[in-house]
Amino acid sequence: MLTLRTDTAERLAQLQELETPCALVDLDRLATNLDRMASYAVLHGLALRPHVKTHKSPRIAAEQLRLGAVGLTCATPRELEVMSDVSHDLLLAYPLLGDSKLKRVMNLPRSVRLTVGLDSMIAVDALGEAAEAADRDVEVLVEVDLGMHRVGVQSAAEALALALHIRSRPLLRFAGVMFYPGHIREHVQQQDQNLDRLRADVSDLIDVLRRGGVEARVVSGGSTPAAWRMHEVQGVTEVRPGTYVYNDRTTAALGACAWDDCAFTVLGTVVSTAVPGQAVVDCGAKALGREPMRGVEGEGFGALLDRPEVVVTRMSEEHGVLDLSASSWRPRVGELVRIVPNHVCIVVHLNDVIHGVRGDQVEASWPVAARGRT
Repeated sequence: MLTLRTDTAERLAQLQELETPCALVDLDRLATNLDRMASYAVLHGLALRPHVKTHKSPRIAAEQLRLGAVGLTCATPRELEVMSDVSHDLLLAYPLLGDSKLKRVMNLPRSVRLTVGLDSMIAVDALGEAAEAADRDVEVLVEVDLGMHRVGVQSAAEALALALHIRSRPLLRFAGVMFYPGHIREHVQQQDQNLDRLRADVSDLIDVLRRGGVEARVVSGGSTPAAWRMHEVQGVTEVRPGTYVYNDRTTAALGACAWDDCAFTVLGTVVSTAVPGQAVVDCGAKALGREPMRGVEGEGFGALLDRPEVVVTRMSEEHGVLDLSASSWRPRVGELVRIVPNHVCIVVHLNDVIHGVRGDQVEASWPVAARGRT
């Protein structure tokens, strides 16, 4: 059972007592999601290093670690700083550049085993100098672009050259390679072609490194939509999914979860039904973000949890317009609704606090402690 309960006084709240818009997490669905990924990793002999960008919460991270995660993946120095309270094994999966950020990362507790993912000589040299100034060992993963075309060296030969350069720095330790298969955004039943290519690329990468005298102890892949099939990619040792803890409208549309696995919703209030065929809720762009559906068909910016045919079709800053044309439901002013956002990671970052619920009972709340751009 998920250990996110708090004291009795905090558990007395009802949904009707919360000010909207606010963020809710169904504790039972969250527990199921955490258990499922942890079991998948154990079953297939993969190390699970979940990305905290989705929940940004030490309490959820601690539960992931309790269920067997080997460590945590972070995107910012702020996330590293917050998560160092719960884990002694952290990966920064983002190019680390800038004196201020380097100093902050080097100032993490000495008990933290720190790994950084990089894709350039410049970044390696900057990290090497910072490590030497702090007299701190740092492990490094070479990031390789295997289809996302965002960051990462462009060939196995470049990966080998960068790995050898890392080994030339006194306090840097080459640990392996990492990739982000975010380009695999088809429905899970239609991923075969991209996975075939990924398998070939990973095999070639490992082979080139080995022939160059470099052993990749870690081969780390991420992304929730493809995470459930990473065991099919020979050589992968670690997975870094993030969204799976809460899931969202896009993840469900991709078949990476069921609609009933969506644990995160935004609680809103119907504030107007004056215009025929629609209802307006107090959940606009500042509550739901403005990210469209990614990689799958679907309009709007969110859908009602209990009526997924009702979509937030338009937004301004504080207003969200529900299209009622596909539903016989006609809400009344003051009625509460729960909206599943398109992209949960963005929406979590818009909130200071998350409320954990079972049914209409608020059983816990916790801060989004790792919020912040850096």
